[in-house]
Amino acid sequence: MRRDLAESAWPTLPSGTVVLVPVGSIEQHGPHLPLNTDTVIAEAVAHEVSALLDSDHVLVAPPIAYGASGEHQMFPGTSSIGTEALVTVIIELTRSLRTWAGRVVFINAHGGNVPALRRAVAQLIEEGHDVAWLPCATEEVDAHAGFTETSLMLHLRPWDVRLDHARAGNTAPLADLLPELLASGVGAVSANGVLGNPAGASAAEGERVLGLMACQIADQVLRMSRARATQPS
Repeated sequence: MRRDLAESAWPTLPSGTVVLVPVGSIEQHGPHLPLNTDTVIAEAVAHEVSALLDSDHVLVAPPIAYGASGEHQMFPGTSSIGTEALVTVIIELTRSLRTWAGRVVFINAHGGNVPALRRAVAQLIEEGHDVAWLPCATEEVDAHAGFTETSLMLHLRPWDVRLDHARAGNTAPLADLLPELLASGVGAVSANGVLGNPAGASAAEGERVLGLMACQIADQVLRMSRARATQPS
């Protein structure tokens, strides 16, 4: 079962609700994937987590579609609000949600959002909010617009994938590329914006990876709930 916050009426919202907030981006994903790839993935993972938890007390909020994507800004279409603005959005949104929600969990699918999430969540915890962020761990296979993300999009939005334009980018390990990437942007290390190789991507692999990410996050959310239940009142 899944429930959408935006489609709910206020009298139907139970106390102690857990709100899952997908966090993505609008940024280049090579010549073959759409700009909203990260947002599509984050939202899909959040809905899968909601279905796994199967509770009236878990709601999926509309995604934060604009993220901190300055490292992709040399590619047309990239639309970034930057780290500082994203910190503010996360803090103010959480403060609002927490007037009625028991917990807020941000589900993130873009690595560039991590500094903002870390800062914002740390401040919110200091303020006494029950809030966390969890990653969609797509970077375990390749970093950006390669095999993993292409497979996920073939499963989720196959009509948006231009496989005839799919080409390998820079396939070096992300750790090796990171210093130049952070200093000069993705374009400095990959002319087509791809970090990895989409060759062999498939919808079946995308379905498998989506399920794995959702299971991992659902398990972490359940552990948070158990830990909270055992805390002294």
